[in-house]
Amino acid sequence: QVQLVESGGGLVQTGASLRLSCAASGRTYSSYAMGWFRQAPGKEREFVAAINWSGDSTTYAASVKGRFTISKDNAKNTVYLQMDSMKPEDTAVYYCAASPGPVVTRPSQYPYWGQGTQVTVSS
Repeated sequence: QVQLVESGGGLVQTGASLRLSCAASGRTYSSYAMGWFRQAPGKEREFVAAINWSGDSTTYAASVKGRFTISKDNAKNTVYLQMDSMKPEDTAVYYCAASPGPVVTRPSQYPYWGQGTQVTVSS
């Protein structure tokens, strides 16, 4: 089992920055990929970004590419999502997820999830 706890959400204005953190604990395998997803009210959960265990492979959704950056600190078992130039459409609950193996982008491919953290961007 892998436990994931997100933090860092909040209310910001358009154009501002925010950094989310996800701390992993429990049985953490060296081959796990980590992903960030988000879900806005009335919408399906969507992929945001993912990174492999070693941190040398990342992938992003088109809607956030160039504005968001995913990174990780394996010594701290923590993955981060730096969000810059934020827009109102970034408003959602953001979830951290873990998947054994390579980087993947579908929610169904992630067996472990955090509880989510709310991010609200005001216009």
